[in-house]
Amino acid sequence: MTGRNGAFKMQSARSRSMTTVALFVRPAEPGTVLEPLVDAGAVTAAEAVDLYAAMARDVAVAVSASGADLLVNYRPVNADDPTEPAADEQARDAVRSLLAPALEDPSAPRYEVQVGSSLSARVGNTITHLLDREGVQSAAVARPSAAMLQRRIVDSAAMKLRGAEVVLGPATDGRVSYAAFTEPVDFENAFAQPAVETLTDRGRDAGLDVDVLETLPVAETPGGFATLVSQIRARRRADLWVPSRTAAVVDDLGLIASATDDGGLAVGRD
Repeated sequence: MTGRNGAFKMQSARSRSMTTVALFVRPAEPGTVLEPLVDAGAVTAAEAVDLYAAMARDVAVAVSASGADLLVNYRPVNADDPTEPAADEQARDAVRSLLAPALEDPSAPRYEVQVGSSLSARVGNTITHLLDREGVQSAAVARPSAAMLQRRIVDSAAMKLRGAEVVLGPATDGRVSYAAFTEPVDFENAFAQPAVETLTDRGRDAGLDVDVLETLPVAETPGGFATLVSQIRARRRADLWVPSRTAAVVDDLGLIASATDDGGLAVGRD
């Protein structure tokens, strides 16, 4: 990672003893976020922007409310040239504006540009830098698609990291909702599907112990999104916790999960 300011370099001893969670987020613009859901007809490009913003805010709030430090790792819209200063600054301001309405202290998170040509490379650069260069005790990555992430899950991961060097949150479609480390692994193509197995293999190949969290849906595929919508509606009916901003968008759009002919789920409208 590049372009760190002095405040980021001079972390306190307390910060180094906490998990730093990097939220991987990008400016929400039509045609740049949740494309698989748009392609499947679950939401329009404009609706995808509102949904992505709501999910990003819910995840940011969950991390901020936990015992972790929030690092917002943003990706410029013009990802082909992420080092272009104008694009970098524009993306940072857009992401800051996206998250600010949900945060009690919008100035609290640190903001750093993502570096790398693929998700695996970007995660690897961030996690390795935090562990090896910044000296944090543990580092994790979260993404807006894991809207069901809660404070207790982030704190549970921190507890599990006392006994295992890698802690993964399994998700729908073999993906991961959360990934935390006290030691780096080989991150080349580490998020190749099924990512939960690939990351486990990388941890074990490095001689590390691996633990897992509860399974959460992630809205990275139409099926994962349908599972998220179904769980939100069921939990609302049962008077249980839901990610409030994401649930509000689901309600406003009238989204429902219905069975498909092949026994799966798809998102429609009520």
